Amino acid sequence: MKISSLDPVAEARARVALRYRRARPQSKGAPTLGQAAAKFARKALPEPRTAIDKLRARWREIVGENIAKYCEPEKITSSKDGKVLTVRVVPQAAPLIQHRSGEIRQRVSVAAGGDIARLKLVQGLLSGQPNLKPASAPRALSTDELTALERDTAGIHDPRLRAAIVSLGTTMLSAKR
Repeated sequence: MKISSLDPVAEARARVALRYRRARPQSKGAPTLGQAAAKFARKALPEPRTAIDKLRARWREIVGENIAKYCEPEKITSSKDGKVLTVRVVPQAAPLIQHRSGEIRQRVSVAAGGDIARLKLVQGLLSGQPNLKPASAPRALSTDELTALERDTAGIHDPRLRAAIVSLGTTMLSAKR
């Protein structure tokens, strides 16, 4: 039996430590040329954009000026039938955009790689439009203004026509500031 001069507990710990550390490099070493190039390219190149950002950037070019002033792309979602492009539309132009939705879908599909299955229209203000405040309440007419309006319409014999003109005059005068 060979007697060791080392502590048997310390030797057991050393064997366990060597079992898990054996054949592992102490440092990673120098980065490869590809890793170094990628590091510098990330700093120099612009950030990658999402599909909707690319579509927003080229929207006027894709759909044309006449359509682009009434709508804008909002988001692209996936469904079981394919991708759905949600388009925000000015409420007054919604019928026009709906009528031309097939043409818009085709143009966007060609520009985006042919993967837009349908368009979904959402009515609302576009991002560049100011949020319009509702009109304030009309002011009340003075007695002099009402008397002048009645005097000016006194020559009208048809009572329904006279009432309509007085109503129009009251609205017009109360809207003036």
